[in-house]
Amino acid sequence: MVRGEGRYVVSGGPKQDTWWLPRGVVALRVRIFEKVNGDRAVTLPGAAHGPEVFERVYAHPAADGRSAGAGLSDLFWYWLSPGPEVHQEHLEPGERYEEVAAATRRILAGSSADVTAAAGRAVARVLDTLPTGRISLVRLRDLVMPAWAEFAYELVFQEPCPPRARELITAHAEDVISALKCTGLRHPRRRARLTAYLRERVAAGDVKHELPPSLSLPEQVHYLQGTMFNTAVVQLSEATAHVLLALARHPEVQRRLAADPGDDRYLSHVLDETMRLYPLFGIAHRITTGEIPLDEDTTLPPGSVVCFSYPDYHATGYDRPDAFDPDRWSTLSAKDAHHIPFGVAANRPCPAWRLSPLVLRAAVREVLDRFRLDSTASHTRSNPHRAPCLLIPRGLPAGRRLAALRRFVRLRDGVEDVTRGVRQLVLGTVMVLHARRQAPATRYFAQQPESAPHPAGRCPVPHPEGKS
Repeated sequence: MVRGEGRYVVSGGPKQDTWWLPRGVVALRVRIFEKVNGDRAVTLPGAAHGPEVFERVYAHPAADGRSAGAGLSDLFWYWLSPGPEVHQEHLEPGERYEEVAAATRRILAGSSADVTAAAGRAVARVLDTLPTGRISLVRLRDLVMPAWAEFAYELVFQEPCPPRARELITAHAEDVISALKCTGLRHPRRRARLTAYLRERVAAGDVKHELPPSLSLPEQVHYLQGTMFNTAVVQLSEATAHVLLALARHPEVQRRLAADPGDDRYLSHVLDETMRLYPLFGIAHRITTGEIPLDEDTTLPPGSVVCFSYPDYHATGYDRPDAFDPDRWSTLSAKDAHHIPFGVAANRPCPAWRLSPLVLRAAVREVLDRFRLDSTASHTRSNPHRAPCLLIPRGLPAGRRLAALRRFVRLRDGVEDVTRGVRQLVLGTVMVLHARRQAPATRYFAQQPESAPHPAGRCPVPHPEGKS
């Protein structure tokens, strides 16, 4: 972070790049993003304010503004279109938010046994496509995304997912996450194909849940597309890729899980440690709607933009915070640790906080039942390489082929880091400039006087590999 005039600016530093990524590319990327930002915001935790301030401010009732009044909102509305204006995460407090949140809860409701079984079946169908007589080299995120597309479809429509729907959902989710990570540009026509499909289904009354009645038909479609077929699919895919890549890189943990797949407690510790070290959120920004004391001498006025850094918060209060150690959770209580994988209860926690651990455990067990995992690829929070991994069928002798494949994965990962860094520099800059010109959130709130934005500064963009 860079200090300026008593506030902290998200600098987008190269913390997660491999050591040999050319320094010139990194420095240029950081400088361009800093120049594009041109904004200042309070970032917590920071050099002046530790995790206790992060917790207090994040849970404060006045830290409830979501999109109106923050420049960062323009960028994320641009990336998440169509539908951020009715996405639960981006709605301002009020009746519309309450109605949309209730609809999400209805869709996600269900018995633990049912959602666990549905997740296991979806992952099994994907794994059935892999050969059983040889090692497979896959990108874990790409492998599991169709499974979570099927899972989300079944939650919404309460029927098996047809191949066409799975392809549309997967293509849309992949497009969103690639744009967020600046590894690819947006493809609005690809997204529009899913919109058209969902419009037909919603208009025909095929959705088995009550959708928010105050939303128009296009808004109901955008709500489903953004919440269920973007966020749900992307976040489950990212989380699965992180936990499986962590197991591939820590064989002793993997062996322990495979030896006792019914050990829910240890598997929960593995998930907790994965989400601590590789949180799905980078920066969550909030706009204050009232005064919030920051310390004895400083009060944030209404309209301030606060950026909450999950990785920095998750790194505080632990011995060896950079080490992957599931056993630390045998003596740690999640409620006492600096650990908020699903946000904080006082400020709109993730609506899937109950469902996600259940289905992730089902996915991990399904994979470990069939394969041993191995990877020499790097593992960072942003996961821009989509988690390269070797899947070795149980009972298959590894031999020399495994050694050769491990060298290939390591070499390719290093080369891709360089080319990807340059690509993110170029594409990220293009999209940030385009988003600032289009200003989707700014224009939306300017047309709605009752939701006028607060007179705040604009929040800076995150690291081009990050996501909020």
